[in-house]
Amino acid sequence: MKRIALFHLETLMWIDRLGTFAAAAQRLNTTQPAISARVREIEDQLGVPLFQRDGRRMVLTARGRRLVETAEPLRQGLEQVLLEASDFAGATGNVRIGSGEIAAATCLPGYIAAIERERPGVTVEIEIDLTARLLQHLLAGTCDIVFLAGPVASPGIRTAPIGAVELVWAASPAVAAAGGFARPLPVWSLPDHSPLHAVTLDAFEGGALAARSLGTCNNVRTLIEIVACGQGAAVLPETMVRGELAAGALVEVLPRPSRRIHFEAAIRSREREAVVLDLFERAGQLSIDQGSA
Repeated sequence: MKRIALFHLETLMWIDRLGTFAAAAQRLNTTQPAISARVREIEDQLGVPLFQRDGRRMVLTARGRRLVETAEPLRQGLEQVLLEASDFAGATGNVRIGSGEIAAATCLPGYIAAIERERPGVTVEIEIDLTARLLQHLLAGTCDIVFLAGPVASPGIRTAPIGAVELVWAASPAVAAAGGFARPLPVWSLPDHSPLHAVTLDAFEGGALAARSLGTCNNVRTLIEIVACGQGAAVLPETMVRGELAAGALVEVLPRPSRRIHFEAAIRSREREAVVLDLFERAGQLSIDQGSA
């Protein structure tokens, strides 16, 4: 039997995790024909089929499942030994990181800079999205590490807290000078599956404000610009408007909400990739407020 290489086993793992040859090819930075060729090579050597089609997905056969379950810990163990022997200096790979906008504007830049400085062989792909979709991407295997607004409870993930941010009710100086919420104002928020939206609704229910309308936008930076232009008020993360508040471009028009938004770094609970585990350990040392790596 010809030698079966580690990349063959890695290919089987990613097809199993992502469900298609095309997705595995994208994840491994290669082409779909190359993935198909790898599968044919290992099937020819073993003399058994390893995948079968189930709708649009490719699923492992019983023998394929047994091969992956038996060989994957061996592959990961060897990778771990080699990386630890080099103190991870030789770590390579493509890691997909998902982040909400608040984390992306605070702690993520320093985190990425540290990866590029200390793990130069690791390529990072970043996706910015809302927490609900980031969690879906993580569980589906299309993201390796995500930064979520929490706390998030799921049996499929492992999390590490990275701090919390204060929230402020902000408006332009002109809106504040006109009396602020002494009269009904347009209120802006992230969509309804965001923690910021929940805090906004809490203020409505508590009678703290009278709103003329409630508009939504899925981008915090755009919300800040809308409010700064005098179009109503919004509850915003203090870390992202600290400069505007200091410069007087925004002012606080209500007492700060007692609720803070907590953040977590998360990976899949069954994650065994040495590079991902290394980067997750680093993520757990971040501070969402200070933006330090």
